[in-house]
Parts: sequence; C-alpha cells; structure tokens
Amino acid sequence: MTTTTVTGLYDTYDAAARTVRDLEAAHIPYADISMVAHRSDATVASGTPPSGAATGTEAGASAGAVLGGAAGLLAGLGMFAIPGVGPVVAAGWLVATAVGAVAGAAAGGATGGLIGSLTSAGVPKKQAHVYAEAVRRGGALVTARVDAGLVATAEAIMQRHGRIDPTAREKAYRNTGWREFDETSAPFTPAEVARERTIYPTGSSI
Repeated sequence: MTTTTVTGLYDTYDAAARTVRDLEAAHIPYADISMVAHRSDATVASGTPPSGAATGTEAGASAGAVLGGAAGLLAGLGMFAIPGVGPVVAAGWLVATAVGAVAGAAAGGATGGLIGSLTSAGVPKKQAHVYAEAVRRGGALVTARVDAGLVATAEAIMQRHGRIDPTAREKAYRNTGWREFDETSAPFTPAEVARERTIYPTGSSI
C-alpha cells in the first residue's frame, strides 16, 4: 500500500515529543515515525536526558539501534553528533535509513544521508535543507509514514503542537543571509539556541 510522508518541524524537543506520543495514540505504528531533535534544552545541559529519551546510544550506532522499542519511539531515542548541527537525539525509520546510507559510519557523517532520506521520501530538497538548519538552531523534526486514510489525522496532530511553516521559516532565514544548510558550519551553542528562540517564539510559524 502506498504511504505518504507527513513532516512536522518544531522549535522544541517537548513539542516534537508530544507530537510523537499523539501519533502513536492515533494508532500510527512507532516503526513508521521518526524524530530528530537538537539536545539543547536545559535538562540536557544539566546532564539529564529529555523526558522519555533513553541514553547509551552513541554516534556510530547501527541502524537497528534507532528503530524504537516496545514502549514506543521515544524509548528508542539515542544521541548522535551531526556536523554543523551538534548533538541530537534521534530515532526511527528516517534516522535508520540515514545511518544505513553511510554503511554504519559515525552518525556524524549521516547529515547528507538525512537530507537524502527526506528527499527520497518525497520532501522537496529546499525544505530538507530548512529542516536540517532548523534542527541546527535548536529545533526538532518529526516524520511519519501513513496510509492515505491517516494523512488528515497525522496532519492535524502535527499542527496541534505548533508545527512551523517551513516556507515562512526559510524566508526568515534567507532574510538574514542564509542560503542552505552547511554541515561545515559550527554548531549552535546553548546561548545561541536560546537567542534563536527569542527571535522565533515557540510554536510560531513566523
């Protein structure tokens, strides 16, 4: 059966995590959901993992290690280091595909694979670059593969938790001189992420 990839961009881990939980509650299998989120929240800075996230998965983990678990996708989250983005927590089919694309190399080499995985799933390349840049700046990305009958449900759930309009966010980035995601860029520091969130209020589509 043909599936559609529904994508939601968020300014915080918590908004993305609530989206994941609601998608699972709507009977969308965790195996069809993915999340990639910048680990920039205060709980992370203090050494405590985000609520619902497991620890112990390091960069270079096999694709099978990021597919979630019996308790749901959030129970399978692991930490990765992505060039230009910095530390992220991630799990799901999209992440597994990206990791597999570099044949088990360090997850830090999977940035291009992530963009490639998004475009292969039907996400326009320009949007894929916006998504990667947004995660670099402290955001989070949720994707779900759903059958036609669940597209409207998935869209409504993602909108419920403050999904960002990628076209509007791209325009805002370009107004500052940004052109596209560059994995050679320095990752944002916690202070820079905090400043970014004052520019783009949480849940704002700009």
